[in-house]
Amino acid sequence: MTNQQGSPQPQNSPDTANDELRQRFAQVRSEVAKAVVGQDAAVTGLVVALLARGHALLEGVPGVAKTLLVRSLSTSLSLDTKRVQFTPDLMPGDVTGSLVYDAKAGEFEFRQGPVFTNIMLADEINRTPPKTQSSLLEAMEERQVSADGVTRALPVPFMVAATMNPIEYEGTYMLPEAQLDRFLVKLVLDIPERETEVDVLRRHANGFNPRDLAAAGVTPVLTADDITAAQDAASAVGVTDAVLMYLVDLARATRQSPSVRIGVSPRGTTALLAATKAWTWLTGYSSITPDHVQAMLLPVWRHRVQLRPEAELEGVSVDAILTSVMQQVQVPF
Repeated sequence: MTNQQGSPQPQNSPDTANDELRQRFAQVRSEVAKAVVGQDAAVTGLVVALLARGHALLEGVPGVAKTLLVRSLSTSLSLDTKRVQFTPDLMPGDVTGSLVYDAKAGEFEFRQGPVFTNIMLADEINRTPPKTQSSLLEAMEERQVSADGVTRALPVPFMVAATMNPIEYEGTYMLPEAQLDRFLVKLVLDIPERETEVDVLRRHANGFNPRDLAAAGVTPVLTADDITAAQDAASAVGVTDAVLMYLVDLARATRQSPSVRIGVSPRGTTALLAATKAWTWLTGYSSITPDHVQAMLLPVWRHRVQLRPEAELEGVSVDAILTSVMQQVQVPF
């Protein structure tokens, strides 16, 4: 028996504390569904990124509830969230914070920017120049901000959830590879199916207000301490040498594909390992299986592969290449 992601159902676990944590993470999806309809896969991807201490890039056309999804998730997790609208005139100090002169004290003091939060929502991250985009690099990689020779730690847990419009190019800036590589997963939010869209309209017809999550009934089911405990438990998930070799073989296959200009780097394999550990823990297993790897491969690697120009002209997609790689690489038993 398998779940929707294709992984076998877990066996009974003797670890009662972990079981309770997993059940409460399962409740997160129900809480978010009170405000966001039809995005269960994206909710799971965000939870996996958080458990793996990673960051998430959400791609979708305007109006598919990317921002509402992040706000609803943070509410259900009892986490502080700050939203930054990335614009062409946004400066690095507007994100990380800056020194401000205190006339009363007669000295400069550091005023924290919105990055000092648990979940930072970077809305339309590709609308700001690379200089401001790069202000997030240290925060995303080192979980800290350096200013005026002083390093300040960010809150724990910490995650950047950035949104991006895939079809609008005027007034946007391509995300540098170094920036893309900092995101653990790239989640694609599609236009909902007909019945789902009808459900969305039905909710609005009944008075749903996306700016009032409390009225929608979204309530916290986890705390920051619970999330930290779950992160530690996920990182302790076991993995065999056979599965590690499978990860490497998959990455090497992307580099050898004739349609690929740049394949998955070693950082990409470690990212897939971390995300797979988180997904394995969520499904109740103590050790990674190849099914868990395959379930996480697309969201973790789709933004790490660059196609050759001729492949792009032919309409080849990265997801199709990665799916082909999974079909070709031998699965360990």
